[in-house]
Amino acid sequence: MFALAHQAVNWVAPFLFVLTLIVTVHELGHFLVARSFGVAIDSFSLGFGPALVSWRDRGGVVWRIGWVPLGGYVKFAGDENAASVPDAEDLAELRRAIIASQGPAAVRRYYHFKPIWQRALIAAAGPAANFLLAIGLFAIVLGTVGRPIEPARVGTVVPGSAAAAAGLRPGDLIVSVDGHALAAFDELAAMVRSHPGVPLTLSVRRGEANLILVATPTREMIKDELGRSAPGGKLGVASDPTASGGRLRQHYGPIEAIGAGAAMSWDVLKLTIEALGEMIQGHISPSNLSGPLGIAQATHAVAKAGAAGAHGLGDEIIGVAANLLSFTAFISVNIGFMNLMPIPVLDGGHLLFYAYEAVARRPVAAAVQAVGFRVGLALLLGLMLFATTNDLLRSSFFHFLGGPLS
Repeated sequence: MFALAHQAVNWVAPFLFVLTLIVTVHELGHFLVARSFGVAIDSFSLGFGPALVSWRDRGGVVWRIGWVPLGGYVKFAGDENAASVPDAEDLAELRRAIIASQGPAAVRRYYHFKPIWQRALIAAAGPAANFLLAIGLFAIVLGTVGRPIEPARVGTVVPGSAAAAAGLRPGDLIVSVDGHALAAFDELAAMVRSHPGVPLTLSVRRGEANLILVATPTREMIKDELGRSAPGGKLGVASDPTASGGRLRQHYGPIEAIGAGAAMSWDVLKLTIEALGEMIQGHISPSNLSGPLGIAQATHAVAKAGAAGAHGLGDEIIGVAANLLSFTAFISVNIGFMNLMPIPVLDGGHLLFYAYEAVARRPVAAAVQAVGFRVGLALLLGLMLFATTNDLLRSSFFHFLGGPLS
C-alpha cells in the first residue's frame, strides 16, 4: 500500500505542479489585464466543480479552488453567454439591466462594453502570459543551475550513417556547421534535426589538423519531450562526455538568461508550428498527439531523469526542480500556442469574433456563436479523447491487457 501511494505521489505531484502553474499564470494574464482596464470581475477559479476553498477579496472577486484540478477560468461580471461574446440583443438587455440596478456609470465597468481593442488584449493576455512564463522559467534555470553542455566531440559513429559517409571519426571535434560556431553538442543536434536531406558543411578539428567535411543528414522519425515522433535530420553520431573537456555547465547573467530564455521559447514555438504543419500535410501521423495522460507520463519521466545520477538529496532536489521548470516552460509554450487557435471556445476564437465585430461593426449573431461554440467544444473533446487514446496505446496499459487477452 505504501509503495502504491509513493508511486501515485511520484506521478501525480509533478503533473499537478506543472499544470497548476501553467493554468494559474494563464488565467492571471486575463485577470490582470482586465483589472488594469477596470473590468468588473466576479470570480477567479483554479479547477472546476464544487469549491474546495473559496473567499472574497476587498474588490468583490471570489477566489476559489475547485475539486477537479484540470483547468481554470476568470468570470467577468455579466458574462453569461457560453461563447463570452453576446450578440446585439443580449448587449441591449444587459445594458438595461445594469442601468436599472447600478446606474449608467456602471456600464463602462463591464467587459462586453469595453472597446474592442481592450477586449482583444484581455483575450490575448492568457497566451501571452504563457509565453512570458516560459521565458521566465528558462531564464531562472539558466541563471541559477546553468545549462549543461557537452563539446561537439564525436564519441561514436553509426556504421552506414550520414556521419560515416562524410568521413567523421570518433574523437573529431565539430567546430562549426555552415559557418555557425558550435558551443555544445545539442546545438549540433538541433541544426542537424532541422536540416533533413540538406548538405551541411562541417568544420572539424582532428588532432592538430583542421578538416572540412560535408554531411547530409538522413530524414528519420525523432521523438520529442512528449514522446511524439516527428520527421527530422539524423547524422548518426553520439557525443563523448568523458572526452577532454567532459560535460561542462554554462552559467548566464540575468540579462543573458532572459535573452537565452526567449530564444529557447522561440525554438519550442517554431518546432510546435513545424510539427503542426507536418501533421496537416500528412508527414506526421495524428497518433503522435498527446493529452493529459501523455503529459503526466512525460512529467514523471522528466522528474525521474532530474534525480538520476544525483549525489545526495540536495543535488536530487535541484536536478528535479530544474528539469520540471524547463519542462513546464516547454508545455507553457505549447499551451499558449494552442489557445491562439481560432476555435470559438479558445482565446483565439474570441479574437476571431472580435475581428469580425471590428469589421462588421456589430457582434457575431447569437445563433452563429452557439453553433461555433458547440462545434468548437465537440472538436476539442474529440481531440482530447483521441489524444488520450494515443497516450493509453503508448503506455503499458494495453500491453498489460494484451497478455491475458492473447
